[in-house]
Amino acid sequence: MLITVLNVALGGAIGASCRYLVGVGVLRMLGPTPFPLGVLGVNILGSALMGAFVVLTAHKGLTHLSPFVMTGVLGGFTTFSAFSLEAVTLFERGAYGQAALYIGLSAGLSIAALALGMMAARGVLT
Repeated sequence: MLITVLNVALGGAIGASCRYLVGVGVLRMLGPTPFPLGVLGVNILGSALMGAFVVLTAHKGLTHLSPFVMTGVLGGFTTFSAFSLEAVTLFERGAYGQAALYIGLSAGLSIAALALGMMAARGVLT
């Protein structure tokens, strides 16, 4: 059990560091934007990776890697807590249309990306 917890912690540190670097990269590329593109991108990418990982590990019998990768790395990388904060902040600013768009894009594209990741992984395996 302790080894599993340490794997989750290590994966979380890696995922959170990657999330931070993506945010810095988006800020450097685009400058400050009123729309949280970094968080949106991380959620979509993380969902696609999660979908591919689920399929690949099940197919290869590597589900023992799930605590490190899914809970740790991808859990630390994806940012739905930050997503929630960004959505509420947009609402509090009175940017209701942007808030609705942000929520719809985050949820819809993340689910679609997960499905695409699963389909891509299945295509690689067949």
